[in-house]
Amino acid sequence: MAGHRVRNPLKIILSIVAGLVLLLIIAVSAAVFFINPNSFKPAMIAVVKDKIGRDLVIDGDVKLAFFPALGLTTGKMTLSNTAGFDNQPLASLEASHINVELMPLLAKKIEVSGIVLTGLTLNLSKNQQGVHNWDDLTARHTPPVTSNNTAPPVAQALPTAALSTFAIGAVTLDHAQINWQNQQTGKQLVFKDLNLKTDKVIFNQPVTVDLAFVVDNMDAKTTQTIKLNTLLTVNDQLDTLALNHSNLQVVTAGDSIPNKSLTSSLTIADSSLSLPQQTFKVTGLQLKAGDLTLDADGSTEHLQDNPVFQGTLRVAEFNLAKLMKDFAFAAPVMRDPTALNKLAISVNVSATKDSLDLQNLALKLDGSTISGSTSIKNFAAPNIAFNLAVDSLNVDNYLPPADKSKKPITSPTIALTAGAAAIPVEVLRKLNANGDLAIATLKINDLNVQDVHFHLSAKDGVVNTAQTIKQFYQGEYTGNLTMDVRNAQKVLAIDEKLSRVQVEPLLIDFKNKAVLRGMLDASAQLNGRGNTTAELKSSLNGAFRFVCKDGAIIGFSLQKMLDKAKAMLKGADVAVDSANEQTPFVEISGTSAINNGLISNQDFVARTAKVRVTGIGTAHLVTEQLDYKLTANLLKDKATATEAEQFHETPMIIAVGGTFSKPTYTLDVAALITDKTKAKVEQVLENLQTDENKAKIQQALDNLKPEDQEKVKKLAPKLGKLFKKLF
Repeated sequence: MAGHRVRNPLKIILSIVAGLVLLLIIAVSAAVFFINPNSFKPAMIAVVKDKIGRDLVIDGDVKLAFFPALGLTTGKMTLSNTAGFDNQPLASLEASHINVELMPLLAKKIEVSGIVLTGLTLNLSKNQQGVHNWDDLTARHTPPVTSNNTAPPVAQALPTAALSTFAIGAVTLDHAQINWQNQQTGKQLVFKDLNLKTDKVIFNQPVTVDLAFVVDNMDAKTTQTIKLNTLLTVNDQLDTLALNHSNLQVVTAGDSIPNKSLTSSLTIADSSLSLPQQTFKVTGLQLKAGDLTLDADGSTEHLQDNPVFQGTLRVAEFNLAKLMKDFAFAAPVMRDPTALNKLAISVNVSATKDSLDLQNLALKLDGSTISGSTSIKNFAAPNIAFNLAVDSLNVDNYLPPADKSKKPITSPTIALTAGAAAIPVEVLRKLNANGDLAIATLKINDLNVQDVHFHLSAKDGVVNTAQTIKQFYQGEYTGNLTMDVRNAQKVLAIDEKLSRVQVEPLLIDFKNKAVLRGMLDASAQLNGRGNTTAELKSSLNGAFRFVCKDGAIIGFSLQKMLDKAKAMLKGADVAVDSANEQTPFVEISGTSAINNGLISNQDFVARTAKVRVTGIGTAHLVTEQLDYKLTANLLKDKATATEAEQFHETPMIIAVGGTFSKPTYTLDVAALITDKTKAKVEQVLENLQTDENKAKIQQALDNLKPEDQEKVKKLAPKLGKLFKKLF
């Protein structure tokens, strides 16, 4: 591959420290023969200059000790920075002490019994151009570029025989510090109070490692205190390592941290890395942060070429709402204050650089269990697949509080369309997904339904959904939605059907009040265009049909209205409306045409035991206004085997107005006045003009309750207008 890989900062740090230690070991070894180690300083400085082009400065004398072991002590050492960066050195060391066993040295074997580095400081930085102050060091060791037809050189293993002659005792790093500065972002980090201790380092054998340091994040104004204890095993080729019984603890403090302090820990039973086999394995991993506990096991293959991870992930039950609060994430206002209090996850994970596959998913959220699988391929242009099942889900618990009385009446597919309208066209256009969702029991928008199935198919800017509800208020629902977002405006088509649905319990759940009772069959075929709910409503076209049987219109009594009309014609008192009024019916049916959001119906038919009603009018989806006229004919004689139904001559005309949620019903009294009834009305009016009747009327008014007097006052002007119109 053309170019070269820039080594990461950890490798640079280890290389610099190892280089300094190697120079000191060479100095100790040479001291046996040269006696005066200071005479070796110029050679060490020259080697550094030749190999990496940096200036090495060794201040003070190099002191040699022979008892109890051969030892070398130095004062301050510095390694210069590269040109174009600060004048501060790349690395500096306040003092060092190295002990080398004498007898093995005479046999040409180097056994370091102890290394102590005090006050090591590394100054690492990136300038405005994105250049690191160690890039020149890696460039000197970059392998030559190979052509596409030439195999890269095979890395040569370190000679085992040479390493077998090299052993290190305890290593101590005391009060080291690493300063990192990114001039492009302005980010600064300081790793201070860095202390490292190990026991004797022997290849292929576990080495105890204790590491502690503090990280100051200048930008976030936080401090992290980190401690690591582990057993480290490295082979003599330096290409295979293992960590056992690892324990990492982190305490994060700062004003932005909840409670100003958060303790987290990571423990790993066993982990191993093999560069020849390109594998990484970890077992018994557990992460704890606040109330969150995560357990994982897994392995990764093909680390360099195409990493493939497989493992299991388990998150113990925790309080998600509390965790969000602890981490300063604002939780949404929800209807149920106990929502998001319980969450647990278990899943098998497979992942590559460009895909994620989740199998055997078991997610428990509050009282719900979600199981199944999901996958994502090609992160750049995600291809999503899912197959999920939910035992019970109350969506309303996670929604903001809502006023039932103000909710518009809608169907599941129309509600789904409204939700999709809130998604930007660009997102839907890129959506590539295929999957199924099954919910045994669902509560959404205050509706309680069972046996819900949802299918989604989306590709190349066309989104298709199919939804069925097998138990929808004692009936069944099916719906299909097609949304084409390939152009600037969404174009949609809806086809849905209700079968044998009981309307009254549905309306009570949905709006806390029912205006209709009965078994409903209905279907709709609709199409429209627009990127908002208002645009879709105003452009909606299509057809709608319905039949409702064996029910009642609640809050309106057609029989009582007829009785009132008769009473008015006879001059009798008019009864006060009752809140429990209803009009039972045998069947109500009709078909409607929808044009740009205006529903028009010309064939409404309703049959009750004593009345036959027809109707025509409109209903507007945008304003929800009703403009409808019902004509009721009173049944005189029922149909027989030889005769059709017979009706009274005078029809009753009722105007329906108001809105979908608050309809109004008004009797057209003027239409009741025929030539036959006009004389009776005139006689009634003449009788009302006598002083005796006026006194009786006034006495009756005085005896009414205040609220009833108010109703009469409102009724009087209407009657006055009616009489003026008639006579």
